[in-house]
Amino acid sequence: MTGDAAVRVRSVEKTFNLGKVGEVAAIRSVDLDVAPGEFVSLIGPSGCGKSTLLRLIADLIEPSSGTIEVFGKPAAQARLDQDYGMAFQRSGLFDWRKIAANIELPLELMGWTKEKRRQRSAEMLRLVKLDEFADHYPQQLSGGMQQRVAIARALSFKPQLLLMDEPFGALDEMTREHMQSELISIKTELDTTVVFVTHSIAEAAFMSDRVVVLSPRPGEIHEIIDVDLGTRVPDTREDPEFFKKATEIRESLRSVKAAE
Repeated sequence: MTGDAAVRVRSVEKTFNLGKVGEVAAIRSVDLDVAPGEFVSLIGPSGCGKSTLLRLIADLIEPSSGTIEVFGKPAAQARLDQDYGMAFQRSGLFDWRKIAANIELPLELMGWTKEKRRQRSAEMLRLVKLDEFADHYPQQLSGGMQQRVAIARALSFKPQLLLMDEPFGALDEMTREHMQSELISIKTELDTTVVFVTHSIAEAAFMSDRVVVLSPRPGEIHEIIDVDLGTRVPDTREDPEFFKKATEIRESLRSVKAAE
């Protein structure tokens, strides 16, 4: 790979059940570069392939054609090298591990000492406002609380890249806004690259450096919208430029729907 892209997607297509009954073309002819430290959101109609593209980058599924590189490596190698953290729609917590132990799991796999794991999990639980639940089990928490734990786990080892599939969808509005701000703060502090799937226009406008609007299935890149709102703070949501960008994203999505 040449250049400085953190993520490079080239001519990627994904067809499920290729050549079989029930064949479904999920995404087609996707080319995308994500720069180091950039926050890129993927948005589009339901079923357009946003999550599929994210899972391809994560090497959870393989493309039917095309190539994906992460920090100059094939996606499969980047996964093996633990170059990124993931937080998806389902929390994926282990029921038999307490909350603190769930957060510590990737750190344990990386060989962190018990004391360092304990300190880091406590820090992450404070971040997501769940410090009093360290000794609880996942089934004792609400779905939204479980998702907050999953976010804490994804951030626990300060990965270079975060891949996030609607991680705030199950949260109440105030907690969702808090987590948006906290994620931006952590991203800025660590200079982490983020690829983020959302259905929320406001969320995409508030958090992103660029918003990638995908067309209906098979998903293709319809438009990429630059978002330059400076340092994001809660008052950014009241900035006329924020509303302007949200409107631009909304109009792009409307044009996508009109073309169906």
